[in-house]
This record gives sequence, structure tokens and C-alpha cells, in this order.
Amino acid sequence: MNENTTNKIKILNDPIYGFITIPSALIFDLIEHPYFQRLRRVSQMGMSYMIYPGAHHTRFHHAIGAMYLMQKAVRILRSKGVNISNAEAEAVQIAILLHDIGHGAFSHALEYSIVSGITHEEISIKFMESLNEQFDGKLDLAITIFKGEYSRKFLYQLISSQLDMDRLDYLKRDSFYSGVAEGAINSDRLIKMLHVKNDELVVEEKGIYSVENFLIARRLMYWQVYLHKTGVVAEKLLVSVLRRAKELAKQGVEVPASKTFRYFLYNEIDVENFDQNTLEIFSRLDDYDVLGAIKEWVYEEDFVLSTLSKMIIDRNFLKIEMQKESFPESRIEELKEKCINKFQISDSLIDYFIFAGEIGNQAYDAVYSPIKMLFKNGEVKNVTEASDQLNIQALSTKVTKHFICYPKELIN
Repeated sequence: MNENTTNKIKILNDPIYGFITIPSALIFDLIEHPYFQRLRRVSQMGMSYMIYPGAHHTRFHHAIGAMYLMQKAVRILRSKGVNISNAEAEAVQIAILLHDIGHGAFSHALEYSIVSGITHEEISIKFMESLNEQFDGKLDLAITIFKGEYSRKFLYQLISSQLDMDRLDYLKRDSFYSGVAEGAINSDRLIKMLHVKNDELVVEEKGIYSVENFLIARRLMYWQVYLHKTGVVAEKLLVSVLRRAKELAKQGVEVPASKTFRYFLYNEIDVENFDQNTLEIFSRLDDYDVLGAIKEWVYEEDFVLSTLSKMIIDRNFLKIEMQKESFPESRIEELKEKCINKFQISDSLIDYFIFAGEIGNQAYDAVYSPIKMLFKNGEVKNVTEASDQLNIQALSTKVTKHFICYPKELIN
């Protein structure tokens, strides 16, 4: 055996699935690459560990898990006569492995504060293209599939659809680590029910109840975990503290941060200037840079920066109220006035302490890439038509909740 390929078929032990085999030397080398290893230092659920203490798992865990489910999906589809070449099988596993490689520290917070106008999906593609150069074009097919440009549509649907390997892993994984049992789905059963008809991913009709359970679990996980009101305020605080640090840096104030983090604080980064140099620096930025900086900012002179940082470090967040209707403007103005008097801060800074917004959850989108059921007679129907339960239609409706955040000191 060639020295370069020796001992590259490794086995990992995963708490969800047990032993996971890394299927090829190329995939092993991608996992070993510093770009991918960074995901060990990026939390999968952002600030959710502040609410669910066990939720400390990382994007690395999730990416490996999604790759494992993709291996299983390829195996099942092949057993049903779907022709998937070895090159396609490896490419689709690489695509799902790298689908989250562009996530910044604390997952979504950086997208809204430090880097502007470029999404983590776009950064993921930049990472893939850079890796493709380093690996002599061996990722060509994986990138084509990831972008949805490959001729075989169902391979893209395995990566990105309403029943993709990404969702099947993160729901099961996040449920496990958060301890929220309502999110536990039978990913094994769902994958065994997959098939391909007219180049589209479908689910065999006997899998209808597993699909229903999956959609209900997704809805429950969003309201109970991802959009938990304390999680919402923690995430908003993190975005606010990063925005304030960036604002001060723009004014020429010296804001303590690691060399890597400083680059993003003191430079305007957007889709136009996100070049290879920026990508290299981004590949070294993780949760530790951000949390280390926030610990230092507690002692900064700037009232906003230090107060918000202390709230995060001490887990003493702003008060959050949530309801179905939007909050009246008069209520918001009253709270702002109270806050200005209480903390003696200027009008220009008040939005850091008092802010309103909305969150929405649609468990199933009947229009975008609908889940399709395959019947024994060869007929294909959307799951909303196939299901005999009204709850699928209900899950297709977007539910919006409004929130308002303000300092606890303002409560009379």
C-alpha cells in the first residue's frame, strides 16, 4: 500500500450513531485539513448551551454525522436499483461534509455583525474552491452537486431539501445534546424509506408517519430550542456586543482582541473584498476568539461594550417578553425613556438596550422543494396531499411571534 494512503480509513466513535467509517483517503485528508478542524471550535447551536447545558457539541460533530447519514442513503438507494457511481457517491459525501464549513464563530452571530453582505453558504463555497485547488481539482464534482448544477437533481436534494441529511442529523443530534426528547427522530427509518423517481428524491408511502413525526419534531425543536426566548435574547446580545465592538473600532478606539479577530473588527469585510487572504484569516477565527475578547471587554471603559459583555459572561441577560401581536410603539418609547434616565446614556445608544423584533417558524414549506411520497402504483404526491392528518397543513403555515428586550432594572 502507498505510504500516502496508509491508515487513512479511520473509524470514529459517535454518541448518536456509534462507529462511523471515514470511507476514502480523500475524505480523510479533507477532515484533517485545518479549514475543517476549525469546526471543532465552532458551536453547533450558538448560545443555546446557556439554556441547555449539554448543548456544547460542535459543527465538526454535525458534519461528520451528516456524512455518515449520506453514506447510508447512498447504500439504501443503490440497493433499490438507483445507479450511483463511486465518483458520485464520494462527491455527495464530500459536499455534505463541507456544507457548513463557512460558518463563523457561534454559527450565525458573525453573519449579522462582523462580516456583512456575505452568507455562510457563500463562504462555504469559497472554502470548497480553495480546497479544490489544494487537492488538484478532486472536488470538482462535489462543488457542482453542492451548487445544484449537476444533472442529477436527487443528489442535490440529499444535501439541500426539506428532508436532507443535514436536517436529519441536526434534529437528532441537537435533541440528544440538549436533552429535548421531542426532537428525537427516526433518521434510520426515514433513510430506509427513500427512493428516486423521475430524478427526484421521494419517500415510499409506508414512510408517511415517519415524515409526519419528522415535521412535528422540527416544529417542536424550533420553538423549544432554536427559538427559545432566552436563546433569542442571548443571540441578540451577542450580535449587539459584536456590533458595538465594530463601531468602536471604526471610531479608532483600541478594542482588545486576538490578532485574527482584530482583522474583522478593524476592516470592513463584504462579498466584494472577501478574497483568499481574508479566507485564510477567517479559517482561524472561532468561538474562542470571540469569547476571549468578550471576557476582556467586561473591563472596557465604554459603558455599552462592558455592560453587554458582562451580561453574556455572567448570564444575566436582558428581560425578554414574547407575544403573538407586535408591541405598541408607545410601550417601546416608554421603556427607552426609563432606560435613558436610569443609565444616563444618550439617545444614540439606547437601541443596544431596548429593541423589538419578530421570529418566525414554518416547519414545512409546501412550495419550496416539497417532500414527495411514492405510492405502490407509481404515483407521486406531495406529503400534504398524501397525509390523512390535518397537522401537515397546519405545519405549512408560518407562525410569527413578536418580542421586546429591555434591562431587568426597568421592571417596577
